[in-house]
Amino acid sequence: MIDFFTFVRDNASKLLEQTLTHIGLTFVSLLLALLIGLPLGILIARKKQLASGVLGIAGVLQTIPSVALLGFLIPLLGIGIGPALVALFLYALLPIIRNTFVGITEVSPSIIEAARGVGMTDVQILTKVQLPLALPVIFAGVRTATVINVGVATLAAYVAAGGLGEFIFSGIALSNVNMMLAGAIPAALLAVGFDLGLARLQRLSGRNVRIGTVALVILVPFLSAFYLLPYGQDKLVTGFAHEFFGRADGYPGLQKTYGLTVNPRLIDQNLMYEAIHRHQVDIISGYSTDGRIKAFDLRVLDDNRHAFPPYGAAPVVRQATLDRYPDLGPTLNQLAGKLTDSVMTDLNYRADYLHQSPETIARDFLRKVGLYKVPASVDRTGTVVMGSKVFTEQYILAEIYRQLIEGYTQLRVVARTGLGGTQICFDALRTGAIDFYPEYTGTGLLVILQHPAGTLNTLSMQPDSVYAYVNQQFEKRYQLVWLNPLGFNNSYSLMMRRDQAQALRIESIEGLVRYLKNDQ
Repeated sequence: MIDFFTFVRDNASKLLEQTLTHIGLTFVSLLLALLIGLPLGILIARKKQLASGVLGIAGVLQTIPSVALLGFLIPLLGIGIGPALVALFLYALLPIIRNTFVGITEVSPSIIEAARGVGMTDVQILTKVQLPLALPVIFAGVRTATVINVGVATLAAYVAAGGLGEFIFSGIALSNVNMMLAGAIPAALLAVGFDLGLARLQRLSGRNVRIGTVALVILVPFLSAFYLLPYGQDKLVTGFAHEFFGRADGYPGLQKTYGLTVNPRLIDQNLMYEAIHRHQVDIISGYSTDGRIKAFDLRVLDDNRHAFPPYGAAPVVRQATLDRYPDLGPTLNQLAGKLTDSVMTDLNYRADYLHQSPETIARDFLRKVGLYKVPASVDRTGTVVMGSKVFTEQYILAEIYRQLIEGYTQLRVVARTGLGGTQICFDALRTGAIDFYPEYTGTGLLVILQHPAGTLNTLSMQPDSVYAYVNQQFEKRYQLVWLNPLGFNNSYSLMMRRDQAQALRIESIEGLVRYLKNDQ
């Protein structure tokens, strides 16, 4: 618990920014839902033949999983506030429309007849009789919509719209419980606090209801404005993956080595390249063998001070699995040295830009290097469970491994692809949930082993020495073996659009730091 409070103290300014952004997102979407939902609720209360259709559509929208809805909206609206606000707006609509409709229609017909008897018009009956009597029910709908949106707004971080989801997604990627709690606890407190506040308004009666309504009308736009607060964004907008932002070999390493200080948007790693391609960010964290570097004409900034260590790719296997299936190790080692940087970049390009399937890419590659074998129709004598992280290159490598193993052995491969961040894959391997997965030596050194700086300073940051050291430490600590390297180095990189980098004369991370300092 002490570590949690230390984390909160060290990241207080970032946490405050995320909290205010989260509140702003919640209430901007709520304001939009009120502006649309209230008139719709009134309309279907007056024209009941429309009620089933409108409520049915709103109900269907409410049932769509939030991640699926964002996935549908991203191609239409890009990333950022657009898809986040539309998704939150759609989730808030149903309770507001439904409760407005129910509140108005449940007003006693005798009261309405009495109002007509004293000469009130339809508009007067609505504004002076039905809406005031329906306010407690309408408040209940607003209350429900608010609580829903506080929870769903955590997903805004997935599309770089900010909010407390930034800490939650980063914590999940890094298996950092303190980081997850730093986002989850404030989000839960916001939901409880707003729920209690609106419950107080809901219980008001008589003249106080009108006062509460006026307070809500003022409060919602005020809280919505929190999203518009300036947070000191740099002239060049930076987008980092959640894992990169917190990893020792990611942004913290750049801060230490280069003194780089930026205020990045945190984006799902699968959306970063689309964001820079659409000019929504100017700098991204990426991988040096990613196919989208070629597809989107990006410039990889030179890492002159070697902030990023070597990231030689190799399969990490449980020693117990190698002992149980002696032919597994030699089979996997057939790939040693076959995947150069240029070859892996081309394979990634075929998946990311040409949209070819990993199965097709893997089969073509194995045929080209003379390693493809059609799996024999025999009873498989054993099963190995293979894992991978959740990005293109890992899916391709996993498919290459599967076809290789099933072609050269009588083993059946069960794939557990898309496991998420490094820590999730490593924990699955260490505990026996999977038997092997492709990893990178730099990740093993800095993220998993996490040696103190003094130890790292004594280690030569050359590919062979890093591989030998990591292999020795993994075998000693965890009984895990790094098989022979595949031949390519997929290091973290900072990237810009080539035309922009040329216009600003930025060729390296040092040049970027100089530009940002001169721009301040």
